[in-house]
Amino acid sequence: MIESYQFGSMTINGRHYGQDVIILPDGAIIHPWWRKSGHRLAMADIQAVGEAAPDLLIVGTGDAGLMKPDDGLHEALRGLGIEMKATPTALAVEAFNQARKRGRRVAGCFHLTC
Repeated sequence: MIESYQFGSMTINGRHYGQDVIILPDGAIIHPWWRKSGHRLAMADIQAVGEAAPDLLIVGTGDAGLMKPDDGLHEALRGLGIEMKATPTALAVEAFNQARKRGRRVAGCFHLTC
């Protein structure tokens, strides 16, 4: 579970993270997480998510929502059987925690700053 988020900082299961992070369905964490094109999210940036095969991917697009999924990313994930929801990170944290509580096989990738 994500215990807290504020600009540039996230606490997951008691551990603090100060850079972008991916949480896989089994609870494994990829940190720091970097994208090839800064504020663009491409399939290549979330290869580990595709391999983990969640039924839902929650994308935290940053405090102000500046990170944008590439055109076609929703469709590419849907082709793998993965639903994607992208929203500013504070809302994404809530959605991720709710999905976990409901027992969904969920992954999350979170941009912690802008």
